[in-house]
Amino acid sequence: MAQWKNLAFLQKEVFFESRAMEEWLIEMRRSIHRIPEPGNKEQKTSSFICKMLEEMDIPHRSYGTAVVGLIEGKEPGRCVALRADMDALPLEEPSDRPYASLHHGYMHACGHDAHMTVALGVARLLAAHRRDFSGSVKFLFQPAEETTGGAKAMIEAGCLENPHVDLVLGLHVVPELMAGMVEVKIGPFYGTSDSLEIIVKGRSSHAAYPEQGVDAIVVSASIIQALQTIVSRSISALDNAVLTIGKIQGGVRSNILANEVIMIGTIRALSEDVQCFMRTRVKEICTEIAAAFGASCEVHIRPSYPVMINDQSATELVRDTAISILGESNVIMRQQPNLGVEDFAYFLRERPGTFWHLGCGKPGMEKIHPLHSAEFDIDESCLPIGVAIQAASALTFLHLRNQESCG
Repeated sequence: MAQWKNLAFLQKEVFFESRAMEEWLIEMRRSIHRIPEPGNKEQKTSSFICKMLEEMDIPHRSYGTAVVGLIEGKEPGRCVALRADMDALPLEEPSDRPYASLHHGYMHACGHDAHMTVALGVARLLAAHRRDFSGSVKFLFQPAEETTGGAKAMIEAGCLENPHVDLVLGLHVVPELMAGMVEVKIGPFYGTSDSLEIIVKGRSSHAAYPEQGVDAIVVSASIIQALQTIVSRSISALDNAVLTIGKIQGGVRSNILANEVIMIGTIRALSEDVQCFMRTRVKEICTEIAAAFGASCEVHIRPSYPVMINDQSATELVRDTAISILGESNVIMRQQPNLGVEDFAYFLRERPGTFWHLGCGKPGMEKIHPLHSAEFDIDESCLPIGVAIQAASALTFLHLRNQESCG
C-alpha cells in the first residue's frame, strides 16, 4: 500500500486486504453477538474490545464502558475518528442460531455487533500499516446509543481531543439494502426527538353523575385530537415532523370518572426551529384545552438527540470511496431524510463528518426482518465491505490532507 499517490490503487488494495480477513471478521462479530449488554453496562463488551486492541498493540483508554483506541502514523498529521456503538436491546433472541445471545433478555438486534466488528477490522488493517501513513486514526467504541446518548458523554470526556479530531465517520447496517450496497446522504439525514409526558388532572365522581366531576379521559381525548393538528395545520407541508402519543393510562373502574390520565409520546422533526415551535404548541394546546374543561394539565418535554446533519465534503469522500470499491451502481445517493434518531449527531455538531448506511440484507429472503426485531440478522459478507470503505475513506482523507499541507 505504499503507492498512495494513486488513490484508486489504495482503495482497491484496502478492499483486497479487508476481504482477506472475512473469516476473522465473522468470528469477531459472532463473539460480540453472544454477549449483548444494555447501555452503560457493556462491561464484557468493553473488556473484549480492550483485549482485541491490546492484541493489535493499539494504545487505548476507557471512560466507564466507553473505549478509545488510537493508531498513530509515521508522522504527525490530521486525525480521523471512527465511531462504533456498543449497546444491545432488551429482546429475547431465537435460540436456534449457533451464535445466539448468551444473555437472557438481551440481543444485538440493531447491528451494533457489526459496527464494532467493522471498527476492529479497520483497526487491524491500519495497525499493520501504521508506518505507511501520516496522521492518526481514533476508534470511538461508544456505549448507550439506544438509551442515554453515550456520544455526548464521550465528547464531554474529551474523546475528540488529544489529538484533535478533524473528521468523524460512522455507519449503520440496514437490512433493506442488500449486502454489497451502501447509501449516503448529504445534509440532514436523521431527525431530532423529544420525549413527551402529559398528565391531565380532573376530578373523580360516580359515572352516573358526571356533572359532579371532571372526566380526565374525555379531556385527554380532546387533547389527543387537537395535538394532531399541529403537524397538519400549524407546520408547513414542506417541513417534516411527527407527533405521536404512544401510551395512555388512566381510570380505575368502569363506573368512576378518571381523575388522572397520563399520556406518553414523542415529538420528531428535521429542524430545531420546527422542534421548538412544536414544543410551544404542545404546551399551549394541552393546558388551554384542559382549562376549558375545568381540568389542569402538566406537560413535561425531555429533549433527546439533535438533528444529524452530514457534511457535504465528508459525504462525497465516502461516496467516491465506495464507488471506487463497489462500482457506481451499488452506491445510492439518498434524497430524503428520515425521522429516526441517532446520537452520532452529537459528533457531527462538533466536527465535520458523515454517517452512512451499509447494506446487510440477505439475497433471496422472502421477508426483510427489520432492525429492533428478534428475527433481525445480517449477511456477514457486508463486514469486509464496511471495513474497506471506512479504512479507505480515512486513509484517503489523511493522504489528501497531507498532500495539501506539503503543497
